[in-house]
Amino acid sequence: MSEKKKFTIEYEIKSSPRILFSFLSEPNGLAQWFADDVNIKDQVYTFTWDNDAQKAKLLTVKENKLVRFKWVDDDPQFYFEMEILQDELTNDVALSVTDFATEDAIAERKLIWDNQIEYLISVLGA
Repeated sequence: MSEKKKFTIEYEIKSSPRILFSFLSEPNGLAQWFADDVNIKDQVYTFTWDNDAQKAKLLTVKENKLVRFKWVDDDPQFYFEMEILQDELTNDVALSVTDFATEDAIAERKLIWDNQIEYLISVLGA
């Protein structure tokens, strides 16, 4: 089995960190752009796409700043993280996504994130 590698991509988002954070951390917000449906119970989020459910545990949450999830059925060292970055001088907001994939799957995974974040931006009206 190929070893997974960490990768990070960054997107400019024209939104306040507070509003953006609700779309990254709350089931209702995530269901508007990340998955078809999202439920939460005991810090475990169930993401559903086309009737296929995957569970992820919320590992870290920093209000208006960061969320980190770990897929329940994946190796403990792998996670995906969405961090809100705000430039101190310009107040520009960016979303940094960190994920893991095998070398041959990184390009595809980045494309998936690109599409999802593009959809998030349209939902935000940003």
